[in-house]
Amino acid sequence: MNKTSGRPIALTMGDPAGIGPDISLAVWARRETRPTPPFVLIGDPAVLSARAKALGQAVRITETDCLGACPAFLDALPVLPVRCAAPVVAGRPDVANASAVIAAIDTAVRLAMAGEATAVATNPIAKAVLYEAGFRFPGHTEYLAHLAEKATGTPALPVMMLAGPKLRAVPVTIHIPLKDVPGALTQELIHQTCATTAADLKNRFGLSRPRLAVAGLNPHAGEGGALGLEDDALIRPVINRLRAEGLDVVGPLPADTMFHDRARETYDAAICMYHDQALIPAKALGFDDSVNVTLGLPFIRTSPDHGTAFGIAGQGIAREDSLLAALHLAAELAANTEGTHR
Repeated sequence: MNKTSGRPIALTMGDPAGIGPDISLAVWARRETRPTPPFVLIGDPAVLSARAKALGQAVRITETDCLGACPAFLDALPVLPVRCAAPVVAGRPDVANASAVIAAIDTAVRLAMAGEATAVATNPIAKAVLYEAGFRFPGHTEYLAHLAEKATGTPALPVMMLAGPKLRAVPVTIHIPLKDVPGALTQELIHQTCATTAADLKNRFGLSRPRLAVAGLNPHAGEGGALGLEDDALIRPVINRLRAEGLDVVGPLPADTMFHDRARETYDAAICMYHDQALIPAKALGFDDSVNVTLGLPFIRTSPDHGTAFGIAGQGIAREDSLLAALHLAAELAANTEGTHR
């Protein structure tokens, strides 16, 4: 059991044609040699049974309509059923199953908000498939923020963090073209991202005084204006404001010198201005064991830091390391915040 009263983590199936079923089954099958926090998988039991058979895994699956089945986790994989509308073929996503993918996410969030699950962990989704079905959110993160606002009536600013054993990295802007980054960056967005990161590092990661290192936008953090004005005109005033508010923040720093071993010892999280500035070092330093964490939500959410990998689904070669790390981090964050309310 995890450290939070035996309540499990709610794990969504992700796109059923991807590697979500593969890695979920692998994590459970190896639970005795690689201890795993208890989870309930929200997905289609028939899909999981078929995938387990195809992978040659002896997995006993038990259906449940409540999360109280988790005490049997060591004996059987508990699955809260969400049925797929169309047959599932590994590696071949079907838009007809988009509604089941979304329903699994909805269910996990509902359980977490009701206190029945300690956290939400999500397997990878295929955004293009969901878009074809009419999904109107850029991705998982934004949809989770929408569900949080529906549940609480309070808007949430979701912040994406890649958390690994060697680096925590946060992009201020995420899935937008590089040419649009300068226009999307605002002082308020940078401030909210830093403040949310610091708050969750303190309240959920247990750091009493989180240290943030903020990257510049331009090469050499603008080189005093010679290589761009944004660093001094846009980013530096925010850092000064954050310091005045009592936060431990440094920057803007040249991104090319922020991620070596000695530099990483000086901060707890790197705040980066765009997607690849954060994710390239995060994945280079921890490709198999980094975790995608969504900060700023009224519930804990973690995810593997990879995609659906349709090309290897059902072949028995997908690695479950990142999902296992996501489950362990979800349990750790839940234990850190047990009994507290945000």
